[in-house]
Amino acid sequence: MQYTEDGHFVVIKGRRWRATDPRLPGTVEKRLTHHLMSARRAVAAAGDDEAARKAARARVQLAKTGLGERGPAWWEQTLAERRRRWNDCLHRLDER
Repeated sequence: MQYTEDGHFVVIKGRRWRATDPRLPGTVEKRLTHHLMSARRAVAAAGDDEAARKAARARVQLAKTGLGERGPAWWEQTLAERRRRWNDCLHRLDER
């Protein structure tokens, strides 16, 4: 995996993707990644069930937001804002 010079993005097969917030504590990143993978499996398992697919995609969005890969750019947020983001997303994912 290759990062852009500023570290904000990773480049995979010539495509640029927002990098995970590097200030995420390891345990938080691991939990958010677990939620993300579980949600992606749920999207695949939803089949023709539109409600299940929509709910699973919402979990994917929430996990990726917690990781800093979606939503406001992590490099434009203070550390306190970033902590609130990942803690809020984790709390919401843990409730589901």
